[in-house]
Amino acid sequence: MTTISAAAVKAFRERTGLPLMDCKQALQESGGDENLAFEVLRKKGKQLSDTRSDRETAFGRFGMYIGTDKSVGAMVELLCESAPVTNNEDFVRLAQDLATQLATGPGAATAEELLSQDSPSMPGTTLSQQKEDLFNRIREVFNVGRMVRVEGACGGYQHNAGTTAGVLLRVDGGSDEVAKDVSMHIAAMKPEVVNADDLDEEQVNKEREILTAAAKAEGKPDNIVAKMVEGRLRQYCAERALVEQPFVKDDKQSVGDYAKQNGMSVVAFWHWVIGEKVA
Repeated sequence: MTTISAAAVKAFRERTGLPLMDCKQALQESGGDENLAFEVLRKKGKQLSDTRSDRETAFGRFGMYIGTDKSVGAMVELLCESAPVTNNEDFVRLAQDLATQLATGPGAATAEELLSQDSPSMPGTTLSQQKEDLFNRIREVFNVGRMVRVEGACGGYQHNAGTTAGVLLRVDGGSDEVAKDVSMHIAAMKPEVVNADDLDEEQVNKEREILTAAAKAEGKPDNIVAKMVEGRLRQYCAERALVEQPFVKDDKQSVGDYAKQNGMSVVAFWHWVIGEKVA
């Protein structure tokens, strides 16, 4: 077996961030060739990752690519096993690299397709390799969750630095600051749609039936019932439509009015909470 000096092991450990004994063993197996040793560690890490693939990943953060001066936006959910890892510098970088590549690269329909592409911050390395190398250092399972790529200018907001919730906002006009304000409102008030007309018709009709039954139970005449129901239905829709909600920073105006005053119109939004189960 090849004899490996302590200095060589130490230098290799600084390169990989892995335990000394793992580094020493890999160097011995590769005859002291660091590049081959690195591949040995990568293969062993992949094998270990596969055995742990069923572990729960209930924590994570969102990587975002946003800017009202850009022609595309993206948001990617990167999940992990524990809360402390969400603030790990390399984990944060991987989340951002995923979002940046999704936005600026050829696009991807699946996590596997995205991971097969090159890392924006590590030339010559794929995102999959970047993810595997991070697993080797931290020994936690990482999963790419939801991801969305949007054509057009986007703003956004990451609640608790992106470790709790993320909002991607497709806009026309405005500024990053105004888009962030509206995105913060979305995170706080959780609207369902941009405009009341976007609400599901079946859902609205069901609510109309419920309101009608309640109004009739009050003993009101039919003509009064109709007026009561339409008034309450308008309120029901307004509570769920972003542009009609009172703006959290100034409830004397609606979100729509705030956006309009600042030269911005809202086109669409995505509001995700880390680890939430989506049907």
